Amino acid sequence: MTALTERDLAVLALEARSWRTQGAKEQAVREELGISSTRYYQLLNGLLDRPEALAHSPVLVNRLRRIREVRRAER
Repeated sequence: MTALTERDLAVLALEARSWRTQGAKEQAVREELGISSTRYYQLLNGLLDRPEALAHSPVLVNRLRRIREVRRAER
């Protein structure tokens, strides 16, 4: 297992926050991480498959995995 990078931890922390509007989250991604929303979701999706992310934030990662599976099943 490799350790999570600072950027990985920042992505998880940002995703764990609650947002009043979608635009606020997208703005925070640009300002705090300096990446596009598309890249953010690519990184987040990759993190969901890593055991290190699960060990760091099990509730968040498991919730996001369930959401991802429901969306995949709907396709």
